[in-house]
Formats: sequence, structure tokens, C-alpha cells
Amino acid sequence: MGSVDTLKNFGFFKGFTDGELKNFTDIAAEESFKAGVQIWKKGDPAQKFALLEEGKVLMTMDAYVGPNRPPMQVTVDVITKGEAMGWSAVVEPHIYTLGARCIDDSKFIFFDASKLRTILNADKGLGFKFMHATAKIIATRLIHTQIVLVGERGLSALTEM
Repeated sequence: MGSVDTLKNFGFFKGFTDGELKNFTDIAAEESFKAGVQIWKKGDPAQKFALLEEGKVLMTMDAYVGPNRPPMQVTVDVITKGEAMGWSAVVEPHIYTLGARCIDDSKFIFFDASKLRTILNADKGLGFKFMHATAKIIATRLIHTQIVLVGERGLSALTEM
């Protein structure tokens, strides 16, 4: 279970009051994974929102490069200590859009998606604040995806010459 002081250490919760953070401590659970563990896959039901306390996690997607080739796993983002992941837990249709794999031994604070959505729906002001922070994650992930896409397209164009 997380504490208010622990949650204050995460940029995601910047600007939240102690009272607002207390809403989340009751549904927080710590969990650790060894390097190499796949936490979730793209397309899985989004059951957890996560804060990374220690370690490093790759956010990945499969890129299909031809009809007779296996997909390549492309890293879209690297989540490091202090960052949040799993925004799909609070955004419909509640399906993860990327895979998450630990590349270091990692420690998380997880929030059950269903309980989290109940809290956010019960207090619209708190819900707005949380979704504003979530939008920042989505925007950052979109920028990283665009960088990967441009890089892949550029490499593809160079190899076709």
C-alpha cells in the first residue's frame, strides 16, 4: 500500500493535495517483477495503472514489415523511475495499446483500474485533475511513437535506394 508521501514523489501527482492523494493510497499495491517479465501485452484488458518506483520498462508494439515475415517488436518508449504507465486503465475501451516488459528488476505501485475509475467518477474535480495528468502521458507517448515512425520510414527509404 502506498502512502501520501510516496505518491508525492511522482511527477504524475504534482499539484495534488494530501487529501486528494489519500483517495489513492487505499487502492495502491506494491509489486515487483524480475527483468524480462512481460507485465501486459497490447490488447490485454487494462486492469492496472502503474507508477514505477524502481527499474526500467519498455513500452513496445509489433511492427509488421511484410506478409511473410514475423512482426518486429519496436520500442516506443522507455519508462523509468518516477514515471507512470497504463493510462488505458482509465480511458475507454480499457485495452492496453502497447506491451510492457521489464528490462531491469522493477518495483511498482499498482492501482486497480476498476477501483480507480470509481474514485475518479465519484469526485469529478479529482477525476479532471487525474485525467489532465493522464493526457500528458498520452501526449508524450504519441510524440515518442511519431519519432519511432519517422525513424522507421526514413530507414526504410534509405534501404530501398
